[in-house]
Amino acid sequence: MKIVFRWFGENHDHVSLRDICQIPAVEGVVCTLMDIPAGEVWPEDAIQDLHKKVTAAGLNMDVIESVNIHENIKLGAPDRDQKIENYIETMKRLAKVGVKVICYNFMPVLDWARSNLYHPLPDGSETMLFDRDFIMNTTPEALAARYAEQSNGIALPGWEPERMAHVKETIALYDNVSQEQYWKNTKYFLDAIIPWAEKLDIKMAIHSDDPPWPIFGLPRLINNRENVQRFLDLNPSVYNGLTFCTGSFGADIENDLPAMAAEFSSRIHFAHVRNLKHTENGNFYESAHPRSYGSLDLYAILKALHDKGFDGYIRPDHGRMIWNEKGRPGYGLYDRALGVAYIAGIWEALERG
Repeated sequence: MKIVFRWFGENHDHVSLRDICQIPAVEGVVCTLMDIPAGEVWPEDAIQDLHKKVTAAGLNMDVIESVNIHENIKLGAPDRDQKIENYIETMKRLAKVGVKVICYNFMPVLDWARSNLYHPLPDGSETMLFDRDFIMNTTPEALAARYAEQSNGIALPGWEPERMAHVKETIALYDNVSQEQYWKNTKYFLDAIIPWAEKLDIKMAIHSDDPPWPIFGLPRLINNRENVQRFLDLNPSVYNGLTFCTGSFGADIENDLPAMAAEFSSRIHFAHVRNLKHTENGNFYESAHPRSYGSLDLYAILKALHDKGFDGYIRPDHGRMIWNEKGRPGYGLYDRALGVAYIAGIWEALERG
């Protein structure tokens, strides 16, 4: 198991590579190029420059999160083959710098949703909150405006202003895409990229849907055990795998996360480990990692992976804002560093028996 830490880049992250280097057990950073729109080829010089900065800091850049998929691929639009070719070209360029895993998602239009980005908790920390009634009764435009107001100008992946400018029209395009057609569009994409993933030795790791139930009438794929199995069966290659996000799967109390981790361990290439606290009516907030603070048993999940010989990558996922830190919602330095210590401590204890 290798612990990594998400980093959005010098121009998009208040956390520095120097900060990350000081967290015990962290071997690398999980990167992206925030300024490249979905569907475009990543410039080779930008990839090389990013890799040089990361390795100069003594870290690896084995994992990329994410190479976003253009909406026309998901919709099965006439120009999807060109968009897929661009995606494959980016994969080739990333392989040149030794990238081993690409985390991506196939969620239509919106990558994630929360009702509050900085919800205050009684101890004075702030966290992201999901209020189901609020989300189900708002609009994407209203939610985007809410995020713009709460985020203090920080660019939020999946909610970029240029994407939100056309969100109503984009969502309307899915009126003619059934759930079954969406599965077919997914398979089309997989069958095009997985042979290249095998040639390039890059494991593709799809992220689970966040939240795991439909919002704004959009289809869902990766949200429970049955659909994970169906997805993996679309292309049986080991290079067609998962990013196992405990928070996304764990938002649905029906999902048995330790059992899922054990069952799919051979296809889990990357794991996002965070805890959340279920409240009422399907609501939850993102909590500290230990069991006494959240509803998920992270020890049991990590043990399930360990006992199956998991040797992939793990990063602490969303953390609270603590100790007066200000920054990207969910991605402060301090609480995620505490998450690293928690994960590393559990894993060492498991290794030592």
